[in-house]
Amino acid sequence: MRQKGLGLIILALMLGMLLASLDQTIVSTALPTIVSDLGGLEQLSWVVTGYMLASTVSTPLWGKLGDQYGRKRLFIAAIIIFLLGSALCGLSRNMGELIGFRSIQGLGGGGLMVLAQAIVGDVVSARERGRYQGFFGAVFAVSSIVGPLLGGLFVDHLSWHWVFYVNLPLGAIALGVIAAALPGDDTRTSHRIDYAGVVLLGGATSCLVLITTWGGTTYPWASPVIAGLALGAAALVAAWVAVERRAAEPVLPLGLFRVRAFAMSSAVGFVVGFAMFGALTYLPLFLQVVHGVSPTLSGVYLLPMMAGMLTLSIVSGLVISKTGRYRFLPIAGTAVATVGLFLLSGLSERSSLLTMGGYLLVLGVGLGMTMQVLVIVVQNAVDFKDLGVATSGATFFRSIGGSFGVATLGAVFTGTLNGDLREVLARARLPAGFDPSRIQRDPTVIQRLPPALAGQFLHVYADAIATVFRVAAPVMFGAFALSWFIPQTRLRETTKAADLGEGLGATSAERSSLEEVERGLMRLADADLRRGYYERLGALAGLSGVAPQGVWVLARLNGQGWVGAAELAECAKVSRAHGRPHVDRLVDEGLVERSGDGERLRLTPKGDRAALGLVRCSREGLSRLVADWGPDPQLARLVDRIAPELLGAYADRPR
Repeated sequence: MRQKGLGLIILALMLGMLLASLDQTIVSTALPTIVSDLGGLEQLSWVVTGYMLASTVSTPLWGKLGDQYGRKRLFIAAIIIFLLGSALCGLSRNMGELIGFRSIQGLGGGGLMVLAQAIVGDVVSARERGRYQGFFGAVFAVSSIVGPLLGGLFVDHLSWHWVFYVNLPLGAIALGVIAAALPGDDTRTSHRIDYAGVVLLGGATSCLVLITTWGGTTYPWASPVIAGLALGAAALVAAWVAVERRAAEPVLPLGLFRVRAFAMSSAVGFVVGFAMFGALTYLPLFLQVVHGVSPTLSGVYLLPMMAGMLTLSIVSGLVISKTGRYRFLPIAGTAVATVGLFLLSGLSERSSLLTMGGYLLVLGVGLGMTMQVLVIVVQNAVDFKDLGVATSGATFFRSIGGSFGVATLGAVFTGTLNGDLREVLARARLPAGFDPSRIQRDPTVIQRLPPALAGQFLHVYADAIATVFRVAAPVMFGAFALSWFIPQTRLRETTKAADLGEGLGATSAERSSLEEVERGLMRLADADLRRGYYERLGALAGLSGVAPQGVWVLARLNGQGWVGAAELAECAKVSRAHGRPHVDRLVDEGLVERSGDGERLRLTPKGDRAALGLVRCSREGLSRLVADWGPDPQLARLVDRIAPELLGAYADRPR
């Protein structure tokens, strides 16, 4: 594929993923304004939960349907569903409509994130894949930081509707580029798709989230509705377990839960998602209602938390790569996050914004030390055959934890707020003609009340949000206790290469076990290519007298026949005059010959043998990197396939 066309495709894929990942966080700073316009404060949590549940539960289907029916057409379908949901969200007239349309948006968003990463593997060669994977990891990081800020900007300068409308022009660009430039994929992988498992798991999860949302607030805990949801959840879980035992390709193999590292990491990840999305959802409400800051500034005040998460995620990955030790990080991270939540539980209407920023930084540091590591722990613990599904499973539990966190903490917030408001309203002297229910429908009216009266209501809101963190802190302490049960084992080589996107992304790419190993292997090889690789490779292949530049030329000419000298110089991004001395040396050594006009080059029989030696040494080096997964024919074929591809990578040529 021509580089220009490839660049357009990659940009379109990144744009699609950016839109889907942004919509996990962009609404947080817009929620207070949405509530003041549409009402339904008690349903606020479902604006976030609806999106997350739909995207998480649909993820396995998108990945396998893309393999089976072609990723291009499925990606186009995902964009269309996402754009339809976005348009309908912007047109919502009440909170019920918004929640339903957010679920449609989440269904498409899950497909965008899963299929975008899968398509990269179709259009990019193995030797360049690591570089592009890094770009997609950066998309997750950027969206986590700028999402709340962008949401505030749209609310302040346009309206909350533009939090959703902004997706339409950008998504249309991605749709047009993908439809026009992405070639069709004729390869198909047949799957036994576990439709029943997906539906049953999604149904059980939805019932449990509804219980945590409605129990004790909308309905009494002993009400028939809550009891019916509990019975329904139990029945659906039992049916799901029965189905998964017989499924050819279960959405989540039950045997994984017998692996202690997977079980403990999933539990800790659940709580991490619980805390992170709970904080992101309710802190903007605290800032905008209690402190009266603008939506944009409420996004700015969340930056310490997001910066702490991003920085420590990167640092944690580097520490693990250097030391091979990972167990201490989730223990320390959950301890720090517990402290951060405990500090936030002391917030009041008199707390300074600087103090709150410091508390959020502590929480972000703790979450960052934990999130990146949990994926590595799981990947390092399971057998090769379970690697792909275990990786997506770890991400699944963090995302489901986020859904439960927003719903549960939302119920805590609503219950506390309603009780405290009743007490204040019973003794407060309200202005004539003032409707007390307006305070629940639109909390911004508090700012327009007389100062003494407004202070009472601000205290109620501050206390309700502080209670959210008082509940979240002991839950995080439970994760701290569980993290001590995560075992430390020798770190596999390819596991060291887990990237930032896996740590921050709320949706897994649903890769197969082989694709997971290839991803790590290519990242390791890419780093190796930049550290004197050709010099070492030449020495191993018995070409110690050949300069690294000459080794690159031999590798590039391998299996190519006649190659134009100008084309070779262009690939190396050097002038022909710069490369000529190295080619002259190869010609003198009898490894390369020139055509009669001097415009083309090819390997001699001696050069062919030398190039094959380079491939053999490359294959042996790659084999050592995957040896700790144990012998497997798939891994052997993987090494045989990518060893020649890695050599002569123009992006990593020796200077």
